[in-house]
Amino acid sequence: MPTVFLMFPIRRIAVLGAMFLIAAGAVSAQGALSAFESGDSSHEAAVSTAYSSSNDSVMMNGNGGAADPGGIPAAPSPSGGGQYDNSAGRAGHDWKSRLAFEAGGGFNVPNSSTSPYVKTGGQVTVGGGLHLARALTVLAEYQFIYDGLPSAIVAEAGANGGNVQLWSLTLAPVIDLMPKKSTSVYVTGGGGFYRKVTNFTSPQAVEYCTYYYCGIGYQNAVIGHFSSNQGGWNVGGGVRHRFGGFYGEGKMELFAEARYLDVMTPAVTTQPNGLGLTTVGADTKLIPISFGVRF
Repeated sequence: MPTVFLMFPIRRIAVLGAMFLIAAGAVSAQGALSAFESGDSSHEAAVSTAYSSSNDSVMMNGNGGAADPGGIPAAPSPSGGGQYDNSAGRAGHDWKSRLAFEAGGGFNVPNSSTSPYVKTGGQVTVGGGLHLARALTVLAEYQFIYDGLPSAIVAEAGANGGNVQLWSLTLAPVIDLMPKKSTSVYVTGGGGFYRKVTNFTSPQAVEYCTYYYCGIGYQNAVIGHFSSNQGGWNVGGGVRHRFGGFYGEGKMELFAEARYLDVMTPAVTTQPNGLGLTTVGADTKLIPISFGVRF
């Protein structure tokens, strides 16, 4: 009996201990599961937040394009301005690119009706204007012509020498006949205002001084003159060669041209400043030959 009664409490204790261990294991498992679920929820929340932030950055992109999740900026929108905008006008089409300039010089020869009153001389021309089209340029030109006087006219006046000075302001279109070629021919012509001055000169005594002394010398001085203002016209043509660019598309060009010039001066019979009676025929007709550069 005692042995039976002794074994009974031992079994009871063993059963109770087993039940206790099972309960403790269940509680531990439940706690671990709760911790796992909590961690998983936190991870999903973090991922959701990152995804939402990424979406927000995409939606906030100013150019309306999708931002690169790797941090690379999105390409600029082609509709924006700046260096990618080619719709505002192309180079070479603004008003500055249409400006035209020229400078040249050479000599001029009088025709047969003018040669008794004017000798061969020199001339310079400068001008500016606009390239209205590839084949058409309009220039406002200033020209200065300096010619001598024939000895017969100088003798009539009783002078020792003389000259003719002619300056003008004219408008002249230039029409290029082969504008796409690097070497071409062109025609030009126009008209405007001309002033002609005929001077008679004679050596006059003048005093001159150097750093060490003063003395008397002689130089030609104007002792008589007459002048006139009138209109005139010119027409001619030339050859030009354009530089720059493989296809000759540059603006700089050299030219050589000849024009026929008719200045409608009146006939004059006068005694300039008390000199001898001098007669000059009407109209001054010259052939200026020029060499120069245009842009």
